[in-house]
Formats: sequence, structure tokens, C-alpha cells
Amino acid sequence: MTSAQVVDLKGKKLSEIQLADEVFAIEPNMGVLHTALVRQLANARRGNASTKTRSEVSGGGRKPWRQKGTGRARAGSIRSPLWAGGGVTFGPKPRDYSISMPKKMRVLALKSALAARAENLVVVQDFDNLKEAKTKQFHQVLKDLGLCDKKVLVVLDYACDACKRVELAARNIENLKVIRSSNLNVKDLLHHDVVLTNARTLEAINDRFKKSTEEGAPEKVKAAKAPKAEKAAEPKAEKAPAKEKAAAPKKAAPKKAAAEEGAKKTTRSTKKDA
Repeated sequence: MTSAQVVDLKGKKLSEIQLADEVFAIEPNMGVLHTALVRQLANARRGNASTKTRSEVSGGGRKPWRQKGTGRARAGSIRSPLWAGGGVTFGPKPRDYSISMPKKMRVLALKSALAARAENLVVVQDFDNLKEAKTKQFHQVLKDLGLCDKKVLVVLDYACDACKRVELAARNIENLKVIRSSNLNVKDLLHHDVVLTNARTLEAINDRFKKSTEEGAPEKVKAAKAPKAEKAAEPKAEKAPAKEKAAAPKKAAPKKAAAEEGAKKTTRSTKKDA
């Protein structure tokens, strides 16, 4: 099982924390990572650009001049795309650029991004020693950890007041971004060089992905096959009454035939008497 060093805000090693093998020890899937990154960038597009076609531009209700005899090119409307102020041909219209992606692929992409940053993971015990939300103090913390010249992604769970102070102190520092652990995404993990977090947040990330792998594990469905056998046996029991119903009209047929023959004989006898 892989592990990471836990340090204090001065960079002194305190202990080790275990990293979940289901997350940080897997081989990154580059194809899924690329698909997830393209999806995230596409979903961030607003898609609200809009231009007017010749049917939407105002004016142009009559023909500018007659068809022949003027020496000029024929024209039917001032709203033509060939005219200044006319409509736009094949211009952009509001559209949705979003791309869908299966949930399991999104989880795999996020785990692959975390595994790619496993060697560049810096874990501090906590940020409680940061007493004030001062940019100067947090910049000193980055200097003590040796992260001043790197792109740093700070991941917090916002379970204490210290996390709020870190967010306020770090928002003016260049090449640094603070996000919630629930908002982890592929783009930020790949864009930044180092992931800075605390021990509590890292345990929450481990538990989150362990639950997702347990939910996705296959389950035995032997118990589900029993109702199918019972349903298959039910139609056989229902077929017996159907046969009896089919046999009943056959038995009644000779009686009807005898009654019809008797009726014919009576009609013949009445005709002879007449």
C-alpha cells in the first residue's frame, strides 16, 4: 500500500498516511483522461454567440431598384449578405456544446488524474497554525514547503475555520487555486504541478473513492433466477382449463346437429300434409 509523508507548516516530517491503492496506485488511463478533459473544456463553453440572418435584419421590404435598365447589378433586398449591414451567412447561433460521459468513466478519469499526481502530493497535518487570513503568512508557508515557484492546487474539505482562512489568504497568490474536495476535477489536477492538502481531506478522498469502487463491484444474482422458474411453471397450469373449454364445444356439436335434423323432418312432414 502506498503512503505519503505528513508534514507541518514548516516542512518538518511528522508521520505517514496511507493512500488508497484503488486511487493512487493505479496506472493512469490516458485515453479516458483525454476524453474527460475534452468534455470538461467543452462543457465550460457558454455557446451564446448569435448573429442575424437576412430574415432577422431590419429593413429591405422593397426592391432597391428595378431589375433591368439601370446598368447596375440586380438586387432584390438590402438585407442581402452581400450588402453592408445585411444578414450574416452561416453565422454562429446559440448552441449547446456539452458532451456526455458515463459515470464510471468520469470516476476512472478522476482516479487517473490523482494517480498521476501521487508523487507531487504534499500533505500537511492541518492549517490551524495559520491564525490570520493574511497573504503574507500563507506565502511564508509556501516558502517553507518549497512551493513558491510552482503551480499549487490547494484541496480543502472546509470542515473547520482554518480552511476559510486559507482561502482568504491564498486568493491573491499567483499560480495558486483553492477548491473543495467535492469539486475535484481533471483539468485542475493536470494543470497544477503540486496538490497541497491536509490529512483530514486526504482521508475523505480515500473514503469517497473506496465507496465508489465497492458500489461498482459485481454482485451475485442467483436469488433473482428463482422467480423466473416460478413464472415459467405458471402457464403450464393455466393450459389445462383451456383444453377443457376447447373440448366442451366439440361435445355439444352432435346435439346441435341432431336438433337441426329433427327440425328439418318436421318441416318436411308439414309440407306433405299441406
